[in-house]
Amino acid sequence: MTRVALALGSNVGDRVAHLDAAKRAIAHRIGPVVAESALYETAPIGGPEQGPYLNAVVVVETDLPPTAVLARVLDIERSRGRERGERWAPRTLDVDIVLHGEATVNEPGLTVPHPRLAERRFVVEPLLDAWPEAALPDGTRVADLLPAVADQQVVEYAAEGRPSADSVQLSAWESVVVFVTVGLVAAAMWWVLGQFL
Repeated sequence: MTRVALALGSNVGDRVAHLDAAKRAIAHRIGPVVAESALYETAPIGGPEQGPYLNAVVVVETDLPPTAVLARVLDIERSRGRERGERWAPRTLDVDIVLHGEATVNEPGLTVPHPRLAERRFVVEPLLDAWPEAALPDGTRVADLLPAVADQQVVEYAAEGRPSADSVQLSAWESVVVFVTVGLVAAAMWWVLGQFL
């Protein structure tokens, strides 16, 4: 199995829904998702005037070669209404192969590692979030690319209804304990009040 990093982006429609659908499709059609980054909001680079992007990186394990992964990500993009026209135009979904194990590919329509990886914090930062030890085929650590793009603004995004990274989540068992504890405290308070009334 080969570890593959895929960069996801969306700035048209329900961006979170497009990225969530892409993750499910990737897991179903390419390989199990073994790690994923937080969501990051970034300003568009190049192209016509357009809204901000949500970006993320997922890491999968697959037996598929790079060309087969490309065919499947293009199909996943189309399934979310992606239309290819003007370069760097707004899009419902963009899926790029960032790394494919230690492979180096230079073919028409496919370059791996992604040729602009080192220039884009919105790829480098989520990649490190999902795969901290990631490295290029030449041995360059992705972490060493971050200082060169540190001036680019990238903001971690918490969608409405989703917890932010620092919010507290209770398990089902913890929720039951809290519910029972609150109920017992309320009952005790009623009993104490009843003694004085």
